[in-house]
Amino acid sequence: MQLAVRFAVFLAAAFIAPLASAQQPSPQKLANIAPLSAIPQLKLMVAVDPSDQSAGFVSVEEITSGLTRAVGRGVRTLQTENLGDAMRSTRTAEYDIYIAPAHVSASALNYGYELVGSTQPMQPYVFVTRTEITGIPDLKGKKLYLSQQDSVAAYIAKGMLNEAGQSLKTFKEVLYKKTTGAGLFAVGVDMVDATVAPEGEARAWLAANPGKGVVLLKSQPVPVGMSVLIKSSLPDATKAKVAAWFNSPEATLPGLGRVTTRHEASTYKYVASLGHFTPAQLPGVTRVRAAEVKELIAKGAVMVDVRSEKEYKEGHIAGAILVPYGEKSLKDIAFDPAVDSFAGVDKLDRAKPVIFACNGAECWKSYKAAKAAIARGFTRVHWFRGGLPEWKTEGMPVERSEPAAVAAG
Repeated sequence: MQLAVRFAVFLAAAFIAPLASAQQPSPQKLANIAPLSAIPQLKLMVAVDPSDQSAGFVSVEEITSGLTRAVGRGVRTLQTENLGDAMRSTRTAEYDIYIAPAHVSASALNYGYELVGSTQPMQPYVFVTRTEITGIPDLKGKKLYLSQQDSVAAYIAKGMLNEAGQSLKTFKEVLYKKTTGAGLFAVGVDMVDATVAPEGEARAWLAANPGKGVVLLKSQPVPVGMSVLIKSSLPDATKAKVAAWFNSPEATLPGLGRVTTRHEASTYKYVASLGHFTPAQLPGVTRVRAAEVKELIAKGAVMVDVRSEKEYKEGHIAGAILVPYGEKSLKDIAFDPAVDSFAGVDKLDRAKPVIFACNGAECWKSYKAAKAAIARGFTRVHWFRGGLPEWKTEGMPVERSEPAAVAAG
């Protein structure tokens, strides 16, 4: 019996122990792994536009592992096709790195991120219509095809319509489907009257289908494909490692291509002015910048803050009064003012110039308030589109105080 036990111990020492040892990481590997667990992970969002026909199957596992090796710390990755939620997350800085289409990237650049690079050159988007449609007025009552509501094509389509003084309400019906290519096909077989696509894709389709459509509107060139952005507040050494990896030949992004170019920030600013942002102009109203607002206030103009009372108390333009705009209508130039509440404007002096402002170009309350004031007979209406964010950026004075009595209603 003792001999059998000794023989079993011998076998364990001779065969099993070395095998177990071979399966364990070497001291060198353990040294490399241990710090990763002690360093906070980087958070990466890969926001994929399902309407992007140039994108293939996206392998976030390869991107994650490559980036982890490059920066020497763990990377936690989320892939999403919910581009509306991706844009929201940029405003709260939820991720350290974004790989995203142009409109999400434009939002990130506005909220503390910097550009690493992009996968494709820029090109315009175009509004393609049936040949019978020769002008903007002809769009009224027609049928429009767009890719999903939060896609970059739909975002830019809305922006182009805003610039042309139109909105989605111009159309009798808006169909949201999957790809821009399907929209061009639908125009060609008279299923819809108009669609939006990248110019290269649209021109190729028009050449292959002569007489089936025309280009009615064209945007400025915008970044297509995907852009990579990183949080500006990260350590410089981390940012340098991330940028070096994404710009290296080894950093192929499966399904997305490689980072091959870096666009000017101004191109993203143009994208940011489209989509859910307010139009650049408002007929009948004078748009003003921070320096002009300061001069107007000094001359007796009434500075009207149309945000909520809570926001006003947290900080407002020096000298501004609170007249809240109760917004329930769509963020669209064809909004219905009847569903909104703006009774306080009637307490203002129509003989004085007024300036309306809120939380910047993304905030529609000041746009709607200025339009409502014109409808009520105000003759000297100014719109401070940049609002409190621009005021702060320009170093202008900000106050914290209780709202005055005129704010009631």
